[in-house]
Amino acid sequence: MNVRRRHISGIAVTAAAAVGLGTLSACSSDSSAAGNTDKFDVVASFYPMQYLAEQIGGDHVNVTTLTQPGQEPHDLELSAKQTAQMGEADAVLYLKTLQPAVDEAVGQADVKTKIDAATLTKLEDHGSVEHDHGHDHGGEEHAAEEHAAEEHSEEAHSEEEEHALDPHVWLDPVKYAEIAEGVATAFEKADPDNAADYRKNADALTKKLADLNTAYKDGLANTDTKVFFTNHAAFGYLAERYGLTQEAINGLDPESEPSPARIKELQDEAKADGVTTVFYETLVSDKTAKTLAKDAGLKTDVLDPLEGITDKSKGDDYIAVMESNLKALEAALGAK
Repeated sequence: MNVRRRHISGIAVTAAAAVGLGTLSACSSDSSAAGNTDKFDVVASFYPMQYLAEQIGGDHVNVTTLTQPGQEPHDLELSAKQTAQMGEADAVLYLKTLQPAVDEAVGQADVKTKIDAATLTKLEDHGSVEHDHGHDHGGEEHAAEEHAAEEHSEEAHSEEEEHALDPHVWLDPVKYAEIAEGVATAFEKADPDNAADYRKNADALTKKLADLNTAYKDGLANTDTKVFFTNHAAFGYLAERYGLTQEAINGLDPESEPSPARIKELQDEAKADGVTTVFYETLVSDKTAKTLAKDAGLKTDVLDPLEGITDKSKGDDYIAVMESNLKALEAALGAK
């Protein structure tokens, strides 16, 4: 299928456009056999989907990812050529709402099997709609604008609702296992000749995820505090699963900037709730987290949202990094 991978974020769009062709060429060696192979060709939107496809598909699948390792996936942009080439795959596995460009490309692609992980478990609203980048959700001006553009108001409202749902379901091992089951079923249906192996591989994966869930439940059952600070609000499902409270410096969008009032609020809360650590992540700047930690006299550590695996990751796959995350949480929360 020859999917070329490319990432553009924020103000880098214009600059990246100028070198876009070179970027695509540089990545082509990684994905030159992305389609039309003798295997079941799967295009995955980003690492957590890639991991599922590889674990469940095993030797029967050829998996390529649209998001380059080390790149923050939320603002991924795709070229027209990538969108066209997606149609050569046997299946595409993605998580709707996380990467709008991928959502659009999947909608346009002529792919027989489209697997939206968001339909395989239940997404929840964890109280933030900031994932809709730059969208103004408050004030009378915003309401007036919507009223003035009445023909678009229904669409805008539905977009706002969509982005209010937290997409970071893979950080809850239980929900991730639900998605794995759904992916396995889709693979079995699309490639029935290898259905037995897909089922066997899925059972092995869900067993690993069940063990991971048990480790988290046991490890976080008795702690000095239940509150942890993170760089962005990726850990809502994990917190909910294990009885913790996530306080994010930013919202669901890792690139957003907190207000001075929010920083002061977090400093006060750190004292009140015995918070010891501000967590940051490998794919996003740690500047704000470290500033808050310094001002509030807190430590810093990495809590990886597992949006990609790089040489900075504390583990070489999903399970290993999640185990590292557990150790970091145990230390920060004062696990007994």
